Amino acid sequence: MATPREGVSDELVELFAALDLPPPAPPHTGGLVSEDPSRGVALARLPLDTIERARAKVTAACDAFTRLRLEPGPARGELVRRMGNRLREHKDALARIVCAEVGKCIEEARGEVQEMIDICDFAVGLSRSLGGRTMLSERPGHRMFEQWLPLGPVLCISAFNFPVAVWSWNAAIALVCGDPVVWKPSLKAPLCALATHQLLQPVLADAGLGDALQLVIGPDDPVTTALVDDPRLPLVSATGSCAMGRAVAPRVAARLGRSLLELGGNNAIIVDATADLELAARAIVFGAAGTAGQRCTTTRRLFVERTVAGALTERLVAAYRQLQGRVGDPRDPETLVGPLIDGAACARFAATIEEIRAHGGELLAGGELLDRPGYFVQPTLARVPDARDFPPIDTETFAPILYIKRFDDGAIESAIEWNNRVEQGLSSALFSDSVRAVERFWSPAGSDCGIANVNLGTSGAEIGGAFGGEKATGGGREAGSDAWKAYMRRQTCTVNGSRALPLAQGIRWD
Repeated sequence: MATPREGVSDELVELFAALDLPPPAPPHTGGLVSEDPSRGVALARLPLDTIERARAKVTAACDAFTRLRLEPGPARGELVRRMGNRLREHKDALARIVCAEVGKCIEEARGEVQEMIDICDFAVGLSRSLGGRTMLSERPGHRMFEQWLPLGPVLCISAFNFPVAVWSWNAAIALVCGDPVVWKPSLKAPLCALATHQLLQPVLADAGLGDALQLVIGPDDPVTTALVDDPRLPLVSATGSCAMGRAVAPRVAARLGRSLLELGGNNAIIVDATADLELAARAIVFGAAGTAGQRCTTTRRLFVERTVAGALTERLVAAYRQLQGRVGDPRDPETLVGPLIDGAACARFAATIEEIRAHGGELLAGGELLDRPGYFVQPTLARVPDARDFPPIDTETFAPILYIKRFDDGAIESAIEWNNRVEQGLSSALFSDSVRAVERFWSPAGSDCGIANVNLGTSGAEIGGAFGGEKATGGGREAGSDAWKAYMRRQTCTVNGSRALPLAQGIRWD
């Protein structure tokens, strides 16, 4: 991989110019190389923060907290509203950086930036509705209520596959709650973070809160470890693999901090005999192959009732044949599947294909690395043997591989059990026109995932709902609904408006 002569590629200069930003200045020596996975070439070489520099940024965020927490909620909402407008003005230019650095198809990249805009809109409304509740006291003349107060600076560790959207879920909500944010992006997507950060800085600076958003681009060891261990960051919101979560959570717990974890997802779709197969096929193909299978909500397992398995499989095989011709340059609007993020991801894909073959799986479509610049693979469809264990299906491979397994007619309980057998519990879906099947899927004995959809796929969550999952997915919730509570501290207050001092539970202590 060649590094640009001046440390920054001509393409990146143009991309930053479209945002009215100067290109990042390369370090004199060393640094981090950001690569375009669709071409296998370097985009830029960036300086890395040291532990000392990272800690200084946390100090700045702490200083900003003393001011931000005293701003009225609607004023904090106004700040986020202006951030959202700035993103609107530069939506396409920012999407092109996402497309170039992580290989996300341009239409999906625009959708990611739109997600940032949407969460800003949601947070603005939230800024005028945050509140506690009033409770009835058992003591005469007393009033009880609870209030929610700013928590403190939040550490947000983001992943490469949604390099800006997931950060915005945290940042927009945290800011209206009164919390600054320290952003530690994936080292596979530093340019996306840098462009977003620099784009929004003028908005914060105009409000006198330029330090409320901090960006730390540094090695996981020791910089990220130092941030995770820093007691000045009461909440660590981390998105990534289950292995990453298992490393982060104990460190945060050791200092009695809070973790908000969004980790892996080995997501399944169940299709029963009553389902609309055309609708199901469309959702399955997007869920399995969109973003080259690199979403945490990617559809990786498909359980189909035996009666309709043949008909649905025929539809999917035909769709996958068409899809092979739509793998390519993510900048091309006709492309539907872009590259994997790097060579290591391609190696994991190839190893999984060999494991599928070794365990008797049947490749119905795809299965090959593509011999071209960049990191491209074929979207793959694999049929699982009926009468044997099949270890690959229980492992999340971050690539476009979909497993098909049949279940016996009328045995939806078996399919739900298979859905629940993996360690992750993020997203799930059922395609059915049976009310009984739907209610079974949603029952306490149904899907154990944080997301359970009916007649739509596992991908494409809206920001209005709380996003997250159970088990090894981490249990965190971000974005909509009442996910804001993770970013605040709860305080119960009681006021005695009488001249007596009765004790609770009727205790007498005269």
